[in-house]
Amino acid sequence: MDKMEKEFEEILMAKVAWYYYMEDMTQQNIAEHLGMSRMRVIKLLEKARKTGIVQFQIRSNQSKRLNLERELVQKFNLKDTYIVPTNPNKDEINETIAKGAAMYIGNRITDNCFINFGYGDTPSRTLNHLASNVDCAVSYVSLTGGVHYYLPNAQSNIFSAKLYLMPSPLIASSQEMAEAIKNETSIQEISNMTKLASMTIVGIGAMNDNATIIKSGILSQNDFLLLSMKGAVGDILSHFIDKDGNLIENEYESRLISTSLPTIKELDNVIGVAAGENKIPAIRAALKGGYIDVLITDEDTARNLIEQN
Repeated sequence: MDKMEKEFEEILMAKVAWYYYMEDMTQQNIAEHLGMSRMRVIKLLEKARKTGIVQFQIRSNQSKRLNLERELVQKFNLKDTYIVPTNPNKDEINETIAKGAAMYIGNRITDNCFINFGYGDTPSRTLNHLASNVDCAVSYVSLTGGVHYYLPNAQSNIFSAKLYLMPSPLIASSQEMAEAIKNETSIQEISNMTKLASMTIVGIGAMNDNATIIKSGILSQNDFLLLSMKGAVGDILSHFIDKDGNLIENEYESRLISTSLPTIKELDNVIGVAAGENKIPAIRAALKGGYIDVLITDEDTARNLIEQN
């Protein structure tokens, strides 16, 4: 178990202990709330006692993080959140979030489950970590077209998992073509599979030059400028939203082969994985729009989301 895995387990032990000793929740209530077995809760409580996390109070550093998570949950009406320490190296922020996300999700995976996922750097990194660390059989279902945006490099562990990808481009040449593609049996089959998934992993795109949607060549900087002028602060699955989470109408929307935002709202356990100062407006918009059930982010981002209106 490496340093980050140990820290994750310690955070999980502290969270379980908090609910049990401070919130007077039963072991069964905690298990249902965190999506794990009651036996897992019992073992975490026992280890928390043995390792000294539970004494007369929860360690102050963990208590501060738990309070931060609690504030975030209450402010945005989330089911849960997991906050990782902020990496001082800003270039490694996606990797840090991906590791944290893989630990959080891996603790809730069951054998032969299905997980929906969107394209993007952080979701891709998350899936690679899951493929390396999870022993049970898991199938991953894509939420958009654009097959080559999902396929990892040849060294990736994700190739050992089952991938169900939409056999289509992300953006069709016309609205008529997009409608025809969506009505294809192969696309309908993938769309139906998304409704059966136990959880959904999505990235949250920001309006800057480092955005995956620009780096992948899907849209140009001029396209981004026009979207920004219309009020876009970020995107979820290439659906651009304003500061309140409302969809920004644009010429690409009618040609997009992507799970709709209303459908995302209907899915259970949608996990947003994102962090960084440049993504704060987009993350806040996604939370205000009600598209995210669980947010995995870092301490600095969480603090900014809570403090800013």
